[in-house]
Amino acid sequence: MTDAAGAGRAARIRIPEPGRRVVVRYLLPSGQATDALGELLSADAEMVVVDGKRGIERISVADIVAAKPVPPPPAPRNPRS
Repeated sequence: MTDAAGAGRAARIRIPEPGRRVVVRYLLPSGQATDALGELLSADAEMVVVDGKRGIERISVADIVAAKPVPPPPAPRNPRS
């Protein structure tokens, strides 16, 4: 999304510091929203890079709807015996 609405929305979103675990909600070309969950590798005025379970995702800042830091994942559970 490179229209004026996307640019205005992107100016209001605060991206957490690189190195933090984050969730980033962004719009796909179809208009549907999806999330990227993982470590924020880098962020600049045009692109955010998140390393998550789906691999490295490069997200245009203009497509971001929301972003926030999240806590670490829970520890694995012990198997029941």
